[in-house]
Amino acid sequence: MTINDNPTLILSPAQASTVIADVSIVTIKAFEDERGRFMETFRREWFPDVNWDRIQCNRSDSKAGVLRGLHYHHHQIDYWYVPRGLVRVGMVDLRPNSPTYKATLTLEIGEKHNYGVFVPIGVAHGFYALTDATLMYMVNNYYNGGKDENGVAWNDPEINLDWGLNGAVPLLSPRDQLNRFLKDIPQEERPR
Repeated sequence: MTINDNPTLILSPAQASTVIADVSIVTIKAFEDERGRFMETFRREWFPDVNWDRIQCNRSDSKAGVLRGLHYHHHQIDYWYVPRGLVRVGMVDLRPNSPTYKATLTLEIGEKHNYGVFVPIGVAHGFYALTDATLMYMVNNYYNGGKDENGVAWNDPEINLDWGLNGAVPLLSPRDQLNRFLKDIPQEERPR
């Protein structure tokens, strides 16, 4: 039997965020029995307006306390799923013509919150690992040596993204430590 032969396994489509335009959240259904569990974590038909011809899948493992981001792209979308652990996703809409420009969104995904997250072009995104965690993510363009990935500081006061750290100091990569505040990013490097 294939998945398509059993309509009960087809998940409902992605739900649009009410906070940031074009961001979608997918509730992942788990089917469990005494042997374990099965889940569909991604279907290209959930996002019919995206060209998935050049798909690349990536894995990121992080220790608790690591913060990755905020990153944004000009030519690539992301779809995130956390199969192990728990992360707090943070996003901010940096598209100047978007109806939700500068809106922020945080949500927890992972074992306790079984969601997939679709991040469109121009929405800065990152995550804080609440536990040791694995992030699996798919992108619709191949990695191009960093020419399409840009960053904005995770703690930019203009963005004021609530990471819920309660005074904790996150562990950042050397690259993310160099991310600038939005006011310091030249207009030509920002999303359009």
